[in-house]
Order: sequence, then structure tokens, then C-alpha cells
Amino acid sequence: MSRTGLLLFAGLLAIQFLTQVSINTALLGFFPPEATSQLEGMIGLTLPIPGTAGALLFVLTTLLSSAFFVVVSRALARPTTELATLPRELYTRRVGRASVSMIGGGFVVGLAVSVGLVFFVLPGLFLGACFLFFIFAVGVEDRRAIPALKRSWSLSRGHRIKLGVIVLLSGVIGGVVGAVGAVFELAASPAVSEIATNTISSALFVVLYGIMAEAYLQVRDGGVGPSGRSGTATEGHHTTDQY
Repeated sequence: MSRTGLLLFAGLLAIQFLTQVSINTALLGFFPPEATSQLEGMIGLTLPIPGTAGALLFVLTTLLSSAFFVVVSRALARPTTELATLPRELYTRRVGRASVSMIGGGFVVGLAVSVGLVFFVLPGLFLGACFLFFIFAVGVEDRRAIPALKRSWSLSRGHRIKLGVIVLLSGVIGGVVGAVGAVFELAASPAVSEIATNTISSALFVVLYGIMAEAYLQVRDGGVGPSGRSGTATEGHHTTDQY
């Protein structure tokens, strides 16, 4: 409940709505005009633009999302006393390179975890724990995609059971949001369901990223507790060459 937290919530909410609307619009654009009127009540929020424009908007939103998570990692991996501020360096320092690394490494992480979940779930949880700090290695420590994956793997060593709990928590949040969305969809409409689920998930996931940031700082700084959050984005940047 800080200025930073509220701004990150608003940003994540905007990105989720843009993603949802662009996907819905693109899907609707691929159907013939005679089917459009029937599908509009089933798909949810859309924009009055062609399907190709919706697909382009989705690509642009994906790029924006990558930059946003660079900012998220830098904003939350700071001492609690600094969370009332949002200095320019959080969204200007090498943000282009970091965003590209976030896209490339994020694709690898998403694919690896998804495949792991298919095979008896446990491999997916293990890989999720191993790569939990990937976004902080990219955003805070200015590492490129592959070095960031290796850094996250190294940081998670010896802590993977505890980090697996955070991965499970993300699954619980997803399940709760999905259940809420299903209830709203049955009681109201797909559009209302999307508004409810995007709002709730944005709030919960900002909290989850805060937990991840705290875990990252504790592991990186050798077990510093929540009351002694000593890690900062600047420290992570300057100590990159030591690892």
C-alpha cells in the first residue's frame, strides 16, 4: 500500500485490459461478418477496429508488458523506505535492452515451465522455482537473457522448496481468479467477468511480485530479513560482475 504499489497496480491493470481487448478483437476479426453479432456477446470486451489491428495491438502490448516488468522488478527490489518514490532511472536505464532480454528469456521460462507442468506437475514447479528470479536478474542486475537464466538458477540453489511455495501461490491466485471469472460470467456477462478478473488478478499479482522481490533480496544479500531490506537496484547493478 504505497505510491509505487498503486502505480504498479494501475499499470498492470491497463496492460491486462489491453491484452484482453486486443486478443478478443483479433479473434472476432477472423470470423465472417454474419457470425460477428452472435460472438460479440460471448467474447467480451472488444474495440471497433479490424482484427489485424487487434493483432498488431497485441504485439505492441506484449512489448509494453516486457518493459513494464523491467520497471516492476526495479521498483520493488528497493528498501521499503524508497517505495514512495518512482525515480526516472527505473524506466529509463537500459530499458530497451532489458525489455528484449525479458521477452527472449520469458519465452524460454514460459515454455520450460509449461512443458514441466505437463509432465507430472513437479518438474514445472521445480523449473518455476529455479527461474523465479529471472526478471530481477534482467531488470535489477542488467543481465541479458541467458546470463539472467543462469543467475536465477544459481540464486535459487538451496532455496527451491521455499521458492516452490511462491510458485504454488501464483497457481492458487490463478485458480481463485478463474473461479471468480466463471461466477461472474454465469451471473452477468463475459465483459463483466473480464473486468472483475483483471482487477482482482492485478491487485493480487502486485502483492505476489512484492513477495518475489523480498525473496530475491534475502537470497541475494545472504538472508537479510524483511525488516532489514538492504538490497537496492543500484547495489544489484554494481555487483553484477562479482557473480
